[in-house]
Amino acid sequence: MVVAGAPRRFGAVPSHAYNARPAAAAVALKKSDFHFDLPPELIAQVPLAERSASRLLVLDAAARRFEDRALRDLPDLLAPGDLLVFNDTRVVPARLFGRKETGGAAEILIERLTGAHEATAQIGVSKKPREGTVIVLADGTVVRVLGRDGEFFRLRFETTEPLEKLLLRLGRLPLPPYIARDPDAADAERYQTVFAREPGAVAAPTAGLHFDAPLLAALERRGVAVGQVTLHVGAGTFQPMRAERLDQHVMHREWLNVGAGLVEKIRHTRERGGRVVAVGTTVVRALETATRDGVLGPYAGETQIFIFPGYRITSVDALLTNFHLPESTLLMLVSALAGRELILEAYRHAVEQRYRFFSYGDAMLILPDRGQP
Repeated sequence: MVVAGAPRRFGAVPSHAYNARPAAAAVALKKSDFHFDLPPELIAQVPLAERSASRLLVLDAAARRFEDRALRDLPDLLAPGDLLVFNDTRVVPARLFGRKETGGAAEILIERLTGAHEATAQIGVSKKPREGTVIVLADGTVVRVLGRDGEFFRLRFETTEPLEKLLLRLGRLPLPPYIARDPDAADAERYQTVFAREPGAVAAPTAGLHFDAPLLAALERRGVAVGQVTLHVGAGTFQPMRAERLDQHVMHREWLNVGAGLVEKIRHTRERGGRVVAVGTTVVRALETATRDGVLGPYAGETQIFIFPGYRITSVDALLTNFHLPESTLLMLVSALAGRELILEAYRHAVEQRYRFFSYGDAMLILPDRGQP
């Protein structure tokens, strides 16, 4: 295992973190089992004027009860000694534009950085490029296609400039595909969490977008502690599932770091009777990846962990999350925490009550039934 004191960004993946799956009892589940009807007008297209002004649906799984609250009520819903864990990844401007040598327009959406000058990406062109194809960016930088990595292309940027700096100079912010507009100046600030510090994501950890300085101050006064993981969210998070059966789906890879300091903070929280509350599904994926044989430890590396009903989540005691797409792996993850039927019932309630959905939408606090096996 790679420890946080010596993180290895492009290292090997331990077997327990690689496409981990739940027990065989759940393999009969299908993608269509996670469908719900969502009116398009409930998909939030712009952020609210204030980050913490969102609504909050509280799901108490043990009582099988929903409660309509406000996100600003969160300090009252937590207890002194609880620990909120955030994802401190920072979104990079991952959309690039250029032309093929033949003159055709090309759009590159970085999926993840794999080296100082290499990345995997989606490429929007009239005809899918072959190995060796060259794309020239607006400033003349040459991008060469090295081959395929599943549904993505492997690219090498033929420049001495680090790729992260090139993206800051040439890239545009990649808003999710369900936001039907181009990004504007406000998105550069609002599609980042206020605690974002580690660049590398191409999509925001959206549950964290609700937090602002007044809310964080209120949580501190309440005696709620905070900690951070890093998981660089890739564009694969928006890829639709191709397989109908869940046991045939292969997750995209993402890089994460769970530090030794956070592991100790979680241990002390639990020893004192506090709860570990994940802010977003990416935090759950990071902590579950770093848990081996029931024990959380420091870890830095990749994950393809796939969490769906039948998988028992042990690393967190509650989850604050946004509302997710129908038939998505994120909806499957939250269903593993509270049960598919109850989650879908909560989503129907959210639709009826006109909650705002997806990245710029409202939030949900899931309190799982820890009495269930």
